[in-house]
Amino acid sequence: MSIMELAKGGHEIPIFRSIAQTEHIDTQLLMERVANGQIVIPYNVQHQPQKAHGFGLGLSTKVSASVGLASDGDSLAEELAKVSEAVRAGTHAVMDLSTGGNMDEARQAILQSVSLPVGTLPVYQAFAEAVRTKGSALALDPEDFFRIMERQAADGVDFMGLHCALHSGLLETAKQDRRVLNLVSRGGALLMGWMLYHGKENFLYTGFERILEIARKYEVTLSLADSMRPGAGADSLCRSQVEELVILGELVQRSREAGVQIMVKGPGHVPPQQISATIQLEKQMCQGAPYFVFGPVSTDVAPGYDDITAAIGGAMAGAAGADLICYVTPAEHLGLPNAEDVYRGVMAARIAAHVADLAKGYPFSDAWDLQMSQARREQNLELQRSLALDPHKLRDMRKSQEPFCQKCRNGCAMTIAGEYFGELPWEC
Repeated sequence: MSIMELAKGGHEIPIFRSIAQTEHIDTQLLMERVANGQIVIPYNVQHQPQKAHGFGLGLSTKVSASVGLASDGDSLAEELAKVSEAVRAGTHAVMDLSTGGNMDEARQAILQSVSLPVGTLPVYQAFAEAVRTKGSALALDPEDFFRIMERQAADGVDFMGLHCALHSGLLETAKQDRRVLNLVSRGGALLMGWMLYHGKENFLYTGFERILEIARKYEVTLSLADSMRPGAGADSLCRSQVEELVILGELVQRSREAGVQIMVKGPGHVPPQQISATIQLEKQMCQGAPYFVFGPVSTDVAPGYDDITAAIGGAMAGAAGADLICYVTPAEHLGLPNAEDVYRGVMAARIAAHVADLAKGYPFSDAWDLQMSQARREQNLELQRSLALDPHKLRDMRKSQEPFCQKCRNGCAMTIAGEYFGELPWEC
């Protein structure tokens, strides 16, 4: 039985109890939401991540970090160092988006090195191997894709990004939209090229039943990617993006009927005034499926600082109901991130996720802030470190600044106010 079916049948397995306890939610309520698809728990039977997480309604807002080999000359050791930094920064999931090198080796190494849910986009490997073995991505045979998807599932991949809603009619709609940036989805663009060259429908769309069979066999959670995600704020909520969302909703229903867990991947570049509407639209069209959002990047004018623009958008999206935030690093739009960029990207996304939890009233999120405020009042540095989202940052600042707080010197506002209110002063 699949995780969805176990939840529907009322089987209270240990993973349900563990996640419910961590998330401060009743186990039966968690199971109800897993059963109806409002919560997913990526948990491949071949991987069984020790630090499994749930994504969805009533749970804390989570963060995902992306890594992967970009070319044959890339170092696996460097990518594993990025994975390590992502985990150190507190990511809840890791995606291997390798498009070159020994992709099987990279994926297996990542699965072995982390105890978190691991995701992939198998179409990347399918097209890369077609180039390597047949000389062109256009030479890909759909059977090659399904073999690779099952190979990745057998390795233990917990969730997979798949551009299943892309179809020929959607390409025509996108052409009529005259978007500023036509297609920024790498997987979507590869599939579009294959479709136009062969004059055939997207095999992920026509072969969705086979995808469900593989996913069910290995307990892979599907993450339906949006080929029409906006790459510019001006393209947000265009007709093709919304039309794809309608198809995504239909696929969500088919997946649930098959007992396969499913979430939806979302945009992209979204101006702040459209973020809430974008989230609400997905929740409505996809029957409350967990929403996995890339950023979203809230303004287009800050290259080099897109960890910040995405954190702003991510906080707004999470507050509106997004469940999982894909980090954006400072290298976005400029190049590939290094390990430091990965760490900064995860931390920015975690800040956004916590702000979202405060806005949503997630249990104990406000108490965490209150504890930090009290620790500051008491100048309790060790407690501040233990409560900080990034304790390493405080430790580094402590090394470079003695004493810890000296900016106000003898004019400390808290000391002056403490004396007025009859509280014992403390040294600052």
